[in-house]
Amino acid sequence: MNPILVEATRGGIAESAHRGALAIVDARGATVRALGDTARPVFARSAVKVLQALPLVTSGAADAFELSDEELALACASHNGQARHVATAARVLAKAGLDDRALECGTHWPQHEVAQRELAVSGALGSGALSALYNNCSGKHAGFLCVGCLMARAQGRDAREFVRGYVRAEHPVMREVTAALQAATDCDLSRAPIGTDGCSIPTYGIALAQLALAFARVATGVGLSPERAGAAARLRTAVAKAPFFVAGSGRFDTRVMERLGQRVFCKVGAEGVFCAALPEQGLGVAIKIDDGNNARAAEVVMATAIESMVRLDDDERAFVHGLSDVTLKNWNGIEVGALRATDALRTALAAPR
Repeated sequence: MNPILVEATRGGIAESAHRGALAIVDARGATVRALGDTARPVFARSAVKVLQALPLVTSGAADAFELSDEELALACASHNGQARHVATAARVLAKAGLDDRALECGTHWPQHEVAQRELAVSGALGSGALSALYNNCSGKHAGFLCVGCLMARAQGRDAREFVRGYVRAEHPVMREVTAALQAATDCDLSRAPIGTDGCSIPTYGIALAQLALAFARVATGVGLSPERAGAAARLRTAVAKAPFFVAGSGRFDTRVMERLGQRVFCKVGAEGVFCAALPEQGLGVAIKIDDGNNARAAEVVMATAIESMVRLDDDERAFVHGLSDVTLKNWNGIEVGALRATDALRTALAAPR
């Protein structure tokens, strides 16, 4: 059974507990920290968007369509669906000669509450304003479509026809994405469990230790081909320059990378998976919370890992500690409890390397 990594307390006792596993690995594959079962395959889903975006750069599509740092960051994003996210996704598609009708990620309301209200009161819903551009994965899918359009151009084919069905595992675009994921993780994806992600692309069961290895490689370039290493560095730089576009207002990933810049690249996934690259330390981090808790438990564990591993000044340390030891208040602003990393987690992360 995995250890308890996070507790929610109230009235002096633990009201809830979240078990999980954590792997921190260097680019050679050596384990630096491990808690719980790090060999069990997990579906990383959105946590690996930076790996799925590698072909956008290595194919030459990012240069061919003159993508900006904001647009590259959005290709790595699970965004809020705020106006700037939506406009940027539309701009990427336009550069490739497409529009939102080419997206195959599906449509949902913005994840950001203010953006939801703005859209609801705009009076534009009757005209079909709620499109796939609002999907939190629209930036990633716009990147896939850029890759497909460049492939079509090279083959002298009609781009709109060529990219149709790009979410399927057998499509040339998705084969490139899968190849990049396999190369980074050293996981034979032909033998891995396979499912369908919320945005309709294939998702693979990969061990936490291998996910951590991939992010150590993103952090350092070690173990990647020169082309993929350069692509990883470019994507990390883009996100550090435009962290709003990888998540959005109030989100953990944006807040941390706004504050810490290139010292941390972190990306949340679904069902309690969270991954990070720590370039200065040359490390990759992968987390899985057993009960699938993202906003509470996974964020606390990631903040604790950052607090333990990353060089921070006093103000930065106080900021990160506020994410690993969270005061809980009710609607009247009264302090009612805490959400915190367990002593077992802090002790394990503080052990000498």
